[in-house]
Amino acid sequence: MLLNTVVTEGLPSMGLDLQSSFIEALGGLGLGPGLARLLWLPLPMLLVLVAAVVGVLVNVWLERKISAAAQQRIGPEYAGALGLLQPLADGLKLLFKEDIIPARADSLLFTLGPVLVLVPVILSWLVVPFGQNLLISNVGVGIFLWIALSSIQPIGLLMSGYASNNKYSLLGGLRAAAQSISYEIPLALAVLAIVMMSNSLSTVDIVNQQTGAGILSWNIWRQPIGFVIFWICVLAECERLPFDLPEAEEELVAGYQTEYAGMKFALFYLGSYINLVLSALLVSVLYLGGWGFPVPVEWLAGLMGQSVDAPLVQLITGSVGIVMTILKAYLLVFFAILLRWTVPRVRIDQLLDLGWKFLLPIALVNLLITAALKLAFPSAFGG
Repeated sequence: MLLNTVVTEGLPSMGLDLQSSFIEALGGLGLGPGLARLLWLPLPMLLVLVAAVVGVLVNVWLERKISAAAQQRIGPEYAGALGLLQPLADGLKLLFKEDIIPARADSLLFTLGPVLVLVPVILSWLVVPFGQNLLISNVGVGIFLWIALSSIQPIGLLMSGYASNNKYSLLGGLRAAAQSISYEIPLALAVLAIVMMSNSLSTVDIVNQQTGAGILSWNIWRQPIGFVIFWICVLAECERLPFDLPEAEEELVAGYQTEYAGMKFALFYLGSYINLVLSALLVSVLYLGGWGFPVPVEWLAGLMGQSVDAPLVQLITGSVGIVMTILKAYLLVFFAILLRWTVPRVRIDQLLDLGWKFLLPIALVNLLITAALKLAFPSAFGG
């Protein structure tokens, strides 16, 4: 896997260039720049892996606590303080459960299904930036790489449903494929409007385009309709209520995962929760300024009496920028979980009608309006 830390040429560091500060600090200790850069490489990767694993554990705990609060229950509280160890207990329980493959199932496809669901989601973390130089790979088409990888997941669900040799599982897989196709198109159109304003497909460039005026420069103010479309499509892609039709227990028992047990069953939920955190992070990057502060960095540097490029300012703003990215993402995760316990599940025909007859035309109109505003007001819309 290619690891790459990014230095964007022609753009100011905005106090977020942790890589240069790290290399300079080690240079002061007598290490050469090559060795210092080599020591820097694992840090962004480690941050992403820790964030993905911890994100799943936090999500499971939040899901239980928020649902309990919405239903006036207590929620988990005995496994560790406030039930914090309950997600680990759930994982251990599934780890030691017997792995059963139905007698008439296609064992190869049955096993590959959960893998195809989980692997693309993990690979998508390659393009998520936690700072100017805190991501694994800043590929030029990062945001559309995520869209391409996310479209692989329904293939795994369809494969799992077909290989189970169960009519309910097959219907769940077919629903997952239909749902993905319906919502992938308006999601891509909403992203295209952001790309048009940013003049780049790089997630780092998209965040850099939202810096300069603090919260006022975030894309949510220029793309409010696109934000709503993107958030709805993300919930549908993650199969969160009210869009969890592929596994609607009232109709399909458990959908594509009916015949699964043990760790194969756990992989589906692991992929679902990692995908939810990933999607919330990408909403933060595209619409909420990513690692950007609500106030301009220059103001913070002025209050400290330092220049923007001062090492102390870079360290503080870089560290706080990571926290800002995570806080924005988990605010969206909180709303996603609360939404699950607030609204009822839609029917499959309503799900498809919303995607094809409502979101798709609005996304097209939003894209055309964005193009017109870009020509009319180039300074405000990235012309």
